[in-house]
Amino acid sequence: MIENENINTGDSRELVAFRVGDQEYCVDIMSVREIRGWTPATPLPHSPEFVRGVINLRGSVLPIVDLAGRLGLPSPEPSARHVIIVAQVNDQQVGLLVDAVSDILTIVDEKMQPTPDVASEQAKAFVRGVMAIEDRMIRFIDLERVLPPLRSEAA
Repeated sequence: MIENENINTGDSRELVAFRVGDQEYCVDIMSVREIRGWTPATPLPHSPEFVRGVINLRGSVLPIVDLAGRLGLPSPEPSARHVIIVAQVNDQQVGLLVDAVSDILTIVDEKMQPTPDVASEQAKAFVRGVMAIEDRMIRFIDLERVLPPLRSEAA
């Protein structure tokens, strides 16, 4: 059994929950800059498959990452119902393509369980923890682990 002592601090945090396919994920609200509707992206040659391309965000070039593709899930063609979460990851802003934003959650850290040992190493690298909220299982994504290749590939 996994000990949770290292996460039981009693502190609370706010998270933005969203859907990718039929699964729910969340990120820390402090990393979210805005949520906007889908805008078609301009593809970049030789970029990873999970990078949809770039869009113009008020004069800045914003890379768009298909979160389903990055997480190894089926990646449908984006439509008007899809959403881009503009997030700050380290010193770069990135757009995360998701199916829909579902909630703003306030959780106490003790509600977050560690990623189970049965998960793959890649899943454990991307997912910091899992929360059972009502009848939902929501995975907490570590954006710094999901997106580090963007900095070296964009340079």
